[in-house]
Amino acid sequence: MNALRNPIRFIPLLFLGAIAAGTLALSMPFATLDGTSPSLMTALFTSTSAVAVTGLIVVDTATHWSAFGQLTILILFQIGGFGIMTAATLFGLMAGRGFTLRDRMATQVERSRLDTGDAVSVLKLVFVITLVVETIVALILTTRMRLFYDASWGDALWHGVFHAISAFNNAGFSTHSDSVMGYQHDAVILGPIMLAVILTALGFPVMQDIRANRLQWKKWSLHTKVTVAGTVVLLLFGFVAVLAMEWNNPETLGPMGVGTKLLNAAFHSVMPRTAGFNSLDVGAFRDETLMVNYFLMFIGGGSAGTAGGIKITTFFVLFAIVASEVAGRKDAGLFQRRFSPGIERQALTVTVLAATMIFAATTYIAAITPLAFGDILFEAISAFSTVGLSTGITAELPPTGQLMIIALMFIGRVGTITVATALALGGRDRPYRYPEENPIVG
Repeated sequence: MNALRNPIRFIPLLFLGAIAAGTLALSMPFATLDGTSPSLMTALFTSTSAVAVTGLIVVDTATHWSAFGQLTILILFQIGGFGIMTAATLFGLMAGRGFTLRDRMATQVERSRLDTGDAVSVLKLVFVITLVVETIVALILTTRMRLFYDASWGDALWHGVFHAISAFNNAGFSTHSDSVMGYQHDAVILGPIMLAVILTALGFPVMQDIRANRLQWKKWSLHTKVTVAGTVVLLLFGFVAVLAMEWNNPETLGPMGVGTKLLNAAFHSVMPRTAGFNSLDVGAFRDETLMVNYFLMFIGGGSAGTAGGIKITTFFVLFAIVASEVAGRKDAGLFQRRFSPGIERQALTVTVLAATMIFAATTYIAAITPLAFGDILFEAISAFSTVGLSTGITAELPPTGQLMIIALMFIGRVGTITVATALALGGRDRPYRYPEENPIVG
């Protein structure tokens, strides 16, 4: 009963329940194409990846799972994405971080609580945005697949709907064995997927802020300004880096024309934001490109959305702290606003905890497998940041390695939200302070 009274504990239990239900459904013989029951590990891994909207797979979604199995996966990542958006937004409001959905919420945020009407408003807005965006993207993809890829209306509709929902939820699951590599020359397919991923990677509070204040920059909250500006910077950085590093790679961009190179570089600059689709063979990337992906995946997207990682705001808070320290300024901040010491500590805590978990998982998997260290590190960051991109080693991991990836996906998806909220709500002042003494740093 204590978990029911405390949403910070209750949300992880709900996600565990969804994973358990998904594992049971995917364990049925009729969930696979050949009619045999998959192993418990396969069902558990796939269910966790779907609920955590990650997209890492140990079996081919297109050829292993039946229509029932694929539908189950779709339902799981829709539940996971919707649940994450609503839970993270409500937690943000509870923590009083300025995620104002309506003017009447202001007093509730100041008291760090929400009433039932506020919660219903959040659910309604998330539901409407989800329905509208997924429907538009599904219609575009369905029509394109039917008219230009000689698919029947039934097949086109299924593939279009599946990819639209997967993109909006940043899930990265595909009904094609090669993800979206078959569409690497088609901007009408890749474009809507990119836009859906970018939108939800911004986070729901940003969407609402932009909806309420349109493009009036001065009226945007600091959270929205940092998220939007950070998104633009990281997308441009990823685009230029992938384009430059893979331009002559014969296994990725090399054979393509200039226009197609630009399209695929842009597409892949978006995907490490935690979407997981790939129009290029990630396993063929050069080492320097993988390094850029480590960086982009670790940061992830915006808060209170379907993106993972430590989040854009966390990264830029830390960046501002470093810049202020180097410049000798007492306060750190951005856009004529300073950060509180509490926010600075939270950003540092989330980042250190994330790095520690990735380090521990990478070290463990490297110790039990002969796989290349770079590929293992890529897999660990992808799992924790719920990205879903892989160099192709997921199915090669031993059961204990797959369990480690499962743990990373769950912690990266649910843990970051609950930890950040607990830090924001759980601060208590001691009635005393110890004497100050500073060690030598650096």
